[in-house]
Amino acid sequence: MNISSRMAFLLSALLLAGAAWAQEPAAGYPSRPVRWVVPFPPGASNDIIARLVGQKLGEAFGQQVVVDNRPGAGGLIGGEVVAKAARDGHTLLLANPAPNVNSVLLHRQPPYRIGDLAPVVWIGYAPLIIAAHPKFPPNTAKELVDYARANPGRVNWASSGVGSSLHIGLAVFQMATGVKVTHVPYKGTAPALTDIIGGQIQVMYTTSVSAEAHIKAGRVKVLGIAAKKRQAVLPNVATLEEQGIRNAEAIVWFGMAVPAQTPRGIVGKLNGEVNRALALPDVRQRLDQLGLEVEGGTPEKFGDFIRSEAERLTRLIKAGAVQVE
Repeated sequence: MNISSRMAFLLSALLLAGAAWAQEPAAGYPSRPVRWVVPFPPGASNDIIARLVGQKLGEAFGQQVVVDNRPGAGGLIGGEVVAKAARDGHTLLLANPAPNVNSVLLHRQPPYRIGDLAPVVWIGYAPLIIAAHPKFPPNTAKELVDYARANPGRVNWASSGVGSSLHIGLAVFQMATGVKVTHVPYKGTAPALTDIIGGQIQVMYTTSVSAEAHIKAGRVKVLGIAAKKRQAVLPNVATLEEQGIRNAEAIVWFGMAVPAQTPRGIVGKLNGEVNRALALPDVRQRLDQLGLEVEGGTPEKFGDFIRSEAERLTRLIKAGAVQVE
């Protein structure tokens, strides 16, 4: 099956997943602790957001929300845990480009389809930032491009794994600039950042959510922001477009998903409680501090966004920017 056929099949499955929500009410839900699967290691943006929002959900439900980190395979290990879980709302996924779109499309035989996960709510997104070891010679994204051109094959660029938003962001950056770097995939953002700090690798895309403490401590420096506007948390860091690099915007997004055909009443209850949590002053303040743009909204809004992301990745695959494994 070629990529166009796979794409059409996967997107139709996503539509069916939303339409096939069962109609049972959410009375008595949750009846026991809820597991929120994060398909990446502890310490990075996905984990931080799940623990922050999960605490508020636990308080509202009167049941503990347990964050369960299941890293590996570009998010597919954690995604499969949720896709094949009971459809009772007690197993959630910290939705992210990797397990919900990228890794499913970039693997020829993924263990589940896009439509096996139903969208609940779009929590928000963060623009990607270029982080580097403090002693790496370039101090801006423009200088990085010039350095990579003058030193072919000598720039090692980390990501949180094949199929991650950081990997796709790198593909977009290389298309926009024409430079070639060596992609070094890790099993999550946190271990990649650890090696940036230690000097084992030079540069990577990440988010201010993940790198906040390291930036403040001077353990990494930021060369640019892959967004239309500067971030309030990094007011002195120029965007890539300000540095003359166009069409390189890239984000990582976060949300909540459940197994397809989870009862609509449960999806609605989860959606309402997450939206309420996102409106709490202390949650909003913390997410603002981390540089997260909060979205919220309906399951349908999130589903539409996921479809647009899948279509965008398909265009990159067709252009040869990323390869199907």
